[in-house]
Amino acid sequence: MSGGVDSSVAAALLKEEGYNLIGITMKTWGYDDFPLKDSGCCSLEAIYNARNVATKLGIPHYTFDFTERFNETVIDNFIKEYMAGHTPNPCVLCNKTIKWGVLLDRAKELGADFIATGHYARVNKDESTGRYFISNSHDSNKDQTYALWQVSQEGLGMTLFPLGEYTKPETRKMAEKLGLKTAHEPDSQEICFVPNNDYRELLEIRMPGIKEKLDKGDIIYKDKKVGTHKGFPYYTIGQRRGINVSAGKPLYVTKIDSENNKIFVDDVEGLFNRSFIAKDINLMKYEKLSGPMRANVKIRYKDIGSPAIIEQISDTEINVAFDEPKKSITPGQSAVFYEDNDVIGGGIIT
Repeated sequence: MSGGVDSSVAAALLKEEGYNLIGITMKTWGYDDFPLKDSGCCSLEAIYNARNVATKLGIPHYTFDFTERFNETVIDNFIKEYMAGHTPNPCVLCNKTIKWGVLLDRAKELGADFIATGHYARVNKDESTGRYFISNSHDSNKDQTYALWQVSQEGLGMTLFPLGEYTKPETRKMAEKLGLKTAHEPDSQEICFVPNNDYRELLEIRMPGIKEKLDKGDIIYKDKKVGTHKGFPYYTIGQRRGINVSAGKPLYVTKIDSENNKIFVDDVEGLFNRSFIAKDINLMKYEKLSGPMRANVKIRYKDIGSPAIIEQISDTEINVAFDEPKKSITPGQSAVFYEDNDVIGGGIIT
């Protein structure tokens, strides 16, 4: 229970269905570390909201402190990825290591049969193979399957998504009808542990002096130095603003060289590529891909997806070849493969 409307309504729906519920809120970052973060997911305000909803529903509520584990896995990885010139997606890793990691372990210790969340997604099972997979929710605007591709088979087998058949407006109406305080809570649009929604601030908190150390690195255009930048971690593929190079036309970041503190820029055409390799794959619908297959591939959360051929080239890697060139394929982001509405699996773009 994050304190938001989605998990609140999910709990209410399950209570109506007769489930015996325990409400859990996770504390995942230290308030002393980020004193300016006083709202949003996992904040003190969110914990109080979740507790109020649990009290109204008549269910016990607990707050579990996973700060150390979250710091070791999600935050450390976030910083490591940016320092490698990548653009990470911490919500994907949090789902794997925290929600369907330490929380799942704690749920089993408590004797729970399932964990349930307010995600907009659906869990299905192929009875012929026994494999679980997730499918798109009823609300295409709020669908969250992209961020769930790393959940294990064990985790999926113990998961309920009560909101998978509803739209967000329907969820808010149900919250109003139930008289829940969270009915009109705004959606969280930021990363929970990033101060002021600016990851650069987090890097500077965790790595004092980084700004001065990496300032004035080279900007390369067509093999020539055309300016200096503020430090490679402060840029991402496809970025246009903040480059400050006069070329008489828009230039975009197309490559980041973390070892030499260089960023490469190009015309918009330089942002397009046809293929990439995804590593650290997790397959859901199939245990293994026996050969090339067609899929719709998303390379970022709000991506509608593009047709491609995917082929498993090792136990941990899949090659993706788009039918048409794709813009801003970004190392560190997740690539998620769909067969119609079903998630085949996903991987990290290299």
